[in-house]
Amino acid sequence: MKVGFISLGCSKNLIDTEATIGRFKKNKFEIVNDETKADIIVINTCGFIDSAKEEAINTILEMAEYKKKQCKYLIVMGCLVQRYYKDLIKALPEVDLFIKIEEYDKLWDKIEDLIKRDIVIKSKRKDSKKIADIPKMPMLTQEEFLGRTITTGKNYAYLKIGEGCNNKCTYCAIPYIRGPFVSRKKEDILEEARNLAKQGIQELIIIAQDTTKYGIDLYGESKLAELLEEISTIEGIKWIRFLYSYPEGITEELINVVANNPKIAKYFDIPIQHISDTILKKMNRKTSKKQIENLIQKIRNKIPKVTLRTSLMVGFPSETKEDFEELIAFVGQAKFDKLGTFMYSKEEGTPAAKLLEQIHGNTKKARYRQIMALQQQISKENLEKKLNQECEVLVEDVSFDGKYYIGRTMQDVPEMDGLVYIKKENAKKSDMINSFVKCKIVGISDYDLVAEMIS
Repeated sequence: MKVGFISLGCSKNLIDTEATIGRFKKNKFEIVNDETKADIIVINTCGFIDSAKEEAINTILEMAEYKKKQCKYLIVMGCLVQRYYKDLIKALPEVDLFIKIEEYDKLWDKIEDLIKRDIVIKSKRKDSKKIADIPKMPMLTQEEFLGRTITTGKNYAYLKIGEGCNNKCTYCAIPYIRGPFVSRKKEDILEEARNLAKQGIQELIIIAQDTTKYGIDLYGESKLAELLEEISTIEGIKWIRFLYSYPEGITEELINVVANNPKIAKYFDIPIQHISDTILKKMNRKTSKKQIENLIQKIRNKIPKVTLRTSLMVGFPSETKEDFEELIAFVGQAKFDKLGTFMYSKEEGTPAAKLLEQIHGNTKKARYRQIMALQQQISKENLEKKLNQECEVLVEDVSFDGKYYIGRTMQDVPEMDGLVYIKKENAKKSDMINSFVKCKIVGISDYDLVAEMIS
């Protein structure tokens, strides 16, 4: 039988999808990229905020149309299912099997049961769990991590070092969907990293909901810096980066490792969400404005050419005009290289959903636009500083008109950050795809760079 996959949401979700693809391939199923040719369609959903939930539902309904033709089974898994299992069963009879995250350790048994016996799994439970009572979620097994099918191309792969989250930010449902933070054993992570290197992967992107928490549950202290150092010794791995490092967990040791290890990108992805101490406290964040400002200054002092990315939230309940003005003033002063903003989404079951003074949607949109307009100008100024500088670029594609190679620098996360367009006219050879090349920046375009290859 032929199986097609759709993976929605974050890179952590993508790893679950890749592991599931690996299980199907191991059991001799054919994987196809065209849903019109699939006998089985598997959708891995996100349920984080309203827009993600809407995308997931629309995708499920769209894929259900193919059951009138080729598709025999529609399977839905992931965060949306974990969060709204009983509601989805009632609302979407078109789906043949829903798989919650807490059932991932029985995932293949459920799929086999559906396919081999041709039955629909239906919930027999009488009592639904409260969001706060969701248990620790099972981690993928080491066999599943090693057997996953990489879907991100030949050059890079994500490497998940932990599952779940302990931070309990008042606006976020992730801890209730994914459970508390659980670290993978260091030996297992290193084995997977070596396995990826043997497959030709040259860049590893280390991920978890909060990478700085890695190892605390297993070893009594954060082991992220130590883990990065050990991964860097693996032959074949050229670039290493880690994402989602909460500010309170960024230690002096971690900063020094990033500063001194040539394989590790000089890049910190620090989700701070806000800068007003009043809002930070209501969000149950673990840092203050002063601590955030001091951390940024410390990193820039230690690593002058560091790239800093952050994510911000506007419209959190009770965010006043003064709170927002404080935030936008901070953005103008901090001048982050990369910045993403999202509007607060009222998520049922979270403490923030019960707060009074919910912000009107139009106010949230206006604040979002104001932040992003400012950041666009800051990004332009930051890019202009790169003119005439030399850099190394990993070439990954060719522009549709064939005039440029397209690549990334070590300071650019795939699918998140800008690209480098390299003029083909002075290329050393006809095919530079998957090559690392030296370039000189000669122009900018929105969030991207234009470069010429140099000898």
